[in-house]
Amino acid sequence: MSDVKSRIPSNQKVTSKFPVLHVGVVPAFDPKLWDFTVEGLVEKPIRMRYDEFKRLPKVLSTSDFHCVTGWSRLGNRWEGVAFKAVVDMVKPLKGARFVTVVAEGDYTTSLPLGQLLDDDVLLAYELDGKALDAEHGGPLRLVVPMLYAYKSAKWVRKLRFTREQELGYWETRGYSNSADPWKEERYAEK
Repeated sequence: MSDVKSRIPSNQKVTSKFPVLHVGVVPAFDPKLWDFTVEGLVEKPIRMRYDEFKRLPKVLSTSDFHCVTGWSRLGNRWEGVAFKAVVDMVKPLKGARFVTVVAEGDYTTSLPLGQLLDDDVLLAYELDGKALDAEHGGPLRLVVPMLYAYKSAKWVRKLRFTREQELGYWETRGYSNSADPWKEERYAEK
């Protein structure tokens, strides 16, 4: 039990359910029309269809998930593509320090490139052995376990490597840009 307690940040409650929270409507997914793009400060920009993305090397990562609203879900089994694998494919240029994640409905978030290179950061298309359902971000969501979940964008379509950080949807509305659940960085400092 003490191990479980050490995995729960202050003021978080554990749930076995997976509450659904998002901005806007759940987008429709057509695998024939869907694409994934990486652009910006990279040597080799890419654009690929869903079937091409799913052929990339698959990894399994088990991690905890912490929502800024106060719930945590422990031991999620995500499957997808390691973020590092995408970085290796596109070869960021020397000036690339941040990545803006662009999702359906113009939702964005941005993170330092170094943070995205952690072993447990991935672009997930499966959760707990099943295809990731649309309500939880399917067909593709970013998973950044060490941060609050609004940094783990649902419905990812594009990555843009940048020199300067571009604040995302929630960050421009007063949420913390660093989003560390262990420091309770829920809101931006005023």
